Amino acid sequence: MSETPAPSELQDDAEADVEGFKEDLGPFVVAAETTRMPMVFTDAKQANNSIIFANDSFISLVGYSRDEVLGQAFNFVLASQTDAERLAAIKAEFEEGFCKGPEICCRRKDGSTFWAGVYISPVRDDSGDIVQHFASFVDLTRHKEEQARSGALIDELNDRVRNMLAAVQSIVSQAFRRGADPASTRDFIASRIAALSRSHALLAHGDWGRSGLRDIVGEALKPLTVDDGRSGRYVVTGDDIRLPPKRALALGIALHELVLNAVIHGARSNDAGSILVSWTLEPKTTGDRLILVWREKGGPVVTPTSKKGFGSRVIEDGLAHELEATVHLDYPKDGVICTIDMPAPRDGRSE
Repeated sequence: MSETPAPSELQDDAEADVEGFKEDLGPFVVAAETTRMPMVFTDAKQANNSIIFANDSFISLVGYSRDEVLGQAFNFVLASQTDAERLAAIKAEFEEGFCKGPEICCRRKDGSTFWAGVYISPVRDDSGDIVQHFASFVDLTRHKEEQARSGALIDELNDRVRNMLAAVQSIVSQAFRRGADPASTRDFIASRIAALSRSHALLAHGDWGRSGLRDIVGEALKPLTVDDGRSGRYVVTGDDIRLPPKRALALGIALHELVLNAVIHGARSNDAGSILVSWTLEPKTTGDRLILVWREKGGPVVTPTSKKGFGSRVIEDGLAHELEATVHLDYPKDGVICTIDMPAPRDGRSE
């Protein structure tokens, strides 16, 4: 009875076969050794298609030494040895010899992962028998990251569109409930949709990333700017803080309502009133808070009503929901004060 060769003997035989191919297919093997595309040879005579040759590009990609790679089953590079779909695709590649390029998730020695398209081709001897396979890897990590980023952007865009349409629907519904004449209704709708549009434009200018709080406040106060570009009786104080899109939109609409109220009833309805908008970050044991205060002075004597208008509902109810904020509208005689207490961005300035 003949003895079964030891694994080291099988490895030596396989490596000897590679040396033989180097002589028969010299230019091809030299190209495989020097190409920037990661490549391996596997032994077709072994059921696990063990690796018998790996070029420098593959070694660099996976982070293992050559000694750690040679003799390993081809599937050792897979991030998950239990992914039946990927295992079946690779098995089909070896059995059928088709270059379908299945996408597989691979794991480096340091534990990090990368995606690769794998292209497997047979190597035949003079008799036409498949004795080896060579597999080339195309790193798809950046492609996969772009796919994930695009998917996230599409989801975010869909969410924004739904929020915008809901806001428009609320504005139109409230406009018709007011029972005003058509011209007033039209102006009511147009001014609020314009505010919504400005908030969206601010976000779009920042590639739909975070918006600076100073820009959000400045955009809302722009109608109060005098013709020469100077501030029209308002002061803004506070370090710039980056807010995520959902908060930026909600805050922009609420500030627009405060501006409208100031122009019609408050500090900007006469020639003496002024507005101060300020904010601070306050540390709390339950998480830092961003406190924004809108304060009017010098306007007509405030006479609050028991019935909430659209603007009050947007500010108190809308912000409480969208910003997870606590909102207080106070009506001292010298001017309206609106205090918005919301969770601070996680890193304060740059989130």
